[in-house]
Amino acid sequence: MCGIVGFVDKNIADKKPVIEAMMETIKHRGPNSSGELVEGDTAFGFRRLSIIDINSGMQPIYNEDRSKAIIFNGEIYNYKDVRKELKKAGHIFSTETDTEVLLHGFEEWGIEGLLKKIRGMFAFAIYDLKTGDITGARDFFGIKPLYYYNREGTFIFGSEIKSFLKEPNFKKELNKAALKPYLTFQYSALHETFFKNVFRIPEGHYFTYKNGKLSIKKYWDMAFKENHLSFEETVKRIDKAMHESVEEHSISDVPVGSLLSSGVDSSYVTAILKPQHTYSIDFDTSTYEEGSAAKLLADKLGLENTRGIVTKEEAIKSIPLIQYYMDEPDANPSCVPLYFLTKLASRDVTVILSGEGADELFAGYANYGFHSHSKVIRVVAEDLKKLPKGVKYKLAHGLKKMPNFPGRLHLYESTAKAEEFFIGQAKIFTEKEAADLVKPEFEKSRSVKDIVMRSYNKVSGYDDEVKKMQYLDLHQFMSNDILLKADRMSMANSMELRVPFLDKEMAKVASGIPTKYLLNSKDSKYALRVAAERALPDEWAKREKLGFPVPIRDWIKTKEVYEDFRKLFSADFAGEFFDQDAILKMLDGCYRGENDDRRKVWTIYTFLIWYKVYFIDNGKKPDVDPQVVVPGEKVEQNA
Repeated sequence: MCGIVGFVDKNIADKKPVIEAMMETIKHRGPNSSGELVEGDTAFGFRRLSIIDINSGMQPIYNEDRSKAIIFNGEIYNYKDVRKELKKAGHIFSTETDTEVLLHGFEEWGIEGLLKKIRGMFAFAIYDLKTGDITGARDFFGIKPLYYYNREGTFIFGSEIKSFLKEPNFKKELNKAALKPYLTFQYSALHETFFKNVFRIPEGHYFTYKNGKLSIKKYWDMAFKENHLSFEETVKRIDKAMHESVEEHSISDVPVGSLLSSGVDSSYVTAILKPQHTYSIDFDTSTYEEGSAAKLLADKLGLENTRGIVTKEEAIKSIPLIQYYMDEPDANPSCVPLYFLTKLASRDVTVILSGEGADELFAGYANYGFHSHSKVIRVVAEDLKKLPKGVKYKLAHGLKKMPNFPGRLHLYESTAKAEEFFIGQAKIFTEKEAADLVKPEFEKSRSVKDIVMRSYNKVSGYDDEVKKMQYLDLHQFMSNDILLKADRMSMANSMELRVPFLDKEMAKVASGIPTKYLLNSKDSKYALRVAAERALPDEWAKREKLGFPVPIRDWIKTKEVYEDFRKLFSADFAGEFFDQDAILKMLDGCYRGENDDRRKVWTIYTFLIWYKVYFIDNGKKPDVDPQVVVPGEKVEQNA
């Protein structure tokens, strides 16, 4: 697990100090060692977190005649099998790494052939020393990040945008079009990032940079096509695939642990893995103790559990640091507990398994149409789903106009066309609210509808509305928020986070499951829960999804936090973006309990913190070291 950076720039004479400065910026991704390649107009840099072949896995790694070199961030779980195939074909290996397998695989099969062979999470770049061509790729789901900047003869790529700031010809500029959609989605929702002219390599795509021209091509996408298997066979397949995936994801030359919440996803992973170490987190002001529930499960499974407590003071202290690591503003509150959770785990292990991806693949979100606790409403909704599309959509329009009643939302989302109501899991400000709040120069941007239709247009032929929503979330919420924060918060603490649900073979199983087995009157994620019952204690698989409960409202209602927020909202630079009277009124109302705009306040606060870090403080890492408390242990005071 590592961080990679690289650039092509003929206008930089001495490239070595530049690439070293870029590498140093992402040292947290790989504190164990570094490596570089400087050749002509090109420079590659690498920071290593040693996981596999600890002693001889230094990068860049070269092929036999040193005509090609690779830098790689990720893990290839089936690398041993692919390695055997390549050795039979005559390739000579100098290391035991999965990195070298990618390089020889590229030689043998080309980029598309290689990508068909491998199973894992990855972002890599291969440099041809004879031609100067660069070829790279990002994994199927976008577990590992990869960005690029290609402007005025300067081409830069890397794991984190902050490294680009060290390239002298990189022009740092705010992308004004990113702010308004962010206020709705809570994350950076465009292909172009918050940094002007910096883009993501999309998930499931590879790129080539040849003779100064960049080409990006899709090699994989999730395709839902229901099979005709029985429910029993479906459950059996899920469980088999999960056991195989967890086994593959546990391959490591260093200790492996797991993150454990009260939910079924991480619990299922943990129950199969049975690691020596599990970790959970709580806040000192939270009314619900997620960690206590996790400890109960760990005890039932006979596993060690370390429970951390995050105080309000340490949580607030962490926000600038978290936004620094995120590169772009992300208002998902779960960034905070995840940062502390990985910090806690880093005391004992280097690799952790987590449950991300299960909700998207197995229909676990309430917004897919599971809002009611009434069995009667659920059964009625199931019957309504069977109506002809025209009748069903007409009924949904009627439900939308009706006064609210218990079960109305459940019935509406069970019958409506996905494109009419669903934009993904987060909807903080409406588009109109966002437009009214920002200054005129920030109003011009892609509409929310335009953003989501990029995904919906690709599944326009689907009859199943839930599958449409799953597809949208896979390409929006999961790749741009869930997986990004998982990567950033784990790598901030020099940890490798692995996600067994987001495995190529798991995806094959999930893509064929009929929606009726996933979302029905019984439960969301139903087939997965039944499969999980084979590994978990009674009733544990049926626990309601909570996520990471973060006590934002409690924080804002405390005088010191409120004053901290108000000082930021009142700052001159905040007035460059927002109607300051409006945001201060919103904050004051939240503090006094006159509204419940905590998520809106948090989203604004997060953006302002991020902007201060990268544009006022010029990308300087905040000088803080937030601590997590383990009950019974002595707390060390750090800056």
